[in-house]
Amino acid sequence: MHRIVDIHPHVISPDTERYRPAPLGGKQSSWSQKHPLTHEDLVAEMDRAGVEKAVVVQASTVYGHDNSYVADAVAAHPDRLTGVFSVDVLADDAVEKIEHWRSRGLTGLRLFTAGSTMEGQADWLNDPRSHAAWDHATRTRLPICVQMRPPGIPLLRDLMERFPNAIVVIDHLARAVLDDGPRFEASAPLWDLARFPGVHLKLTVRNIDAAGQGTSTVPDLMDHLMKTYGADRVAWGSNFPAAERPLPELVARAREAVSTLPEADQAAILSGTALKLYPALATSPAGAEA
Repeated sequence: MHRIVDIHPHVISPDTERYRPAPLGGKQSSWSQKHPLTHEDLVAEMDRAGVEKAVVVQASTVYGHDNSYVADAVAAHPDRLTGVFSVDVLADDAVEKIEHWRSRGLTGLRLFTAGSTMEGQADWLNDPRSHAAWDHATRTRLPICVQMRPPGIPLLRDLMERFPNAIVVIDHLARAVLDDGPRFEASAPLWDLARFPGVHLKLTVRNIDAAGQGTSTVPDLMDHLMKTYGADRVAWGSNFPAAERPLPELVARAREAVSTLPEADQAAILSGTALKLYPALATSPAGAEA
């Protein structure tokens, strides 16, 4: 069986005094209130599900730009976890804040421009005030994880034209329309971003479920991803516990989704691309290649 690296779980502390909620959008997500998950619990669930490593993503709808709990999670489990942090990239001190969280052991930046607690797609993604952060992340090879919806794709395209060497990971395939048939024409702007070699896609159960509806199928989606981006630019993420399914079930769903692909492509999506994007996982004790 292929090894599993998860690039999209979240952790939530029950200690609201030490880790105070300050959600982006001003409203805490319902999933985080119903399914809080400590980092100890995450690692236990990873063991149960056969997940070797994970990239913990800042819960923006709980903690906003305070990444303390993610940093503490990584510090507690350096052999299993790395983390993606969030900062206000429009602020004058954005680069300083990026370096602060990198010094805490975090290895990716997250831009939260759309989500369950926000209306529509934020229009600040390509604000010139963010360019210093983009330039710094590009020069330091820091992956930029973007939570967005399809209307944000033109903004991201403009950023990629300005920063063509940036490493970008698009959460949930930008929540693209995936039920319109095997050519997925409704999401053409997302596929067009493949011309930028630094753009990667994060495949989650949200996308797998969507592709199994309408006139498309999951094998159609896998085939289209291989034709447009290739397996070395697609990585799986659980979105646990926000996905509101047990982690073993999410892992099983991912294995099933990629099962129609060649073995090498399955391995890339389930772990290889993740280790390329977040090499700290590959060099930590349990992350060395067998």
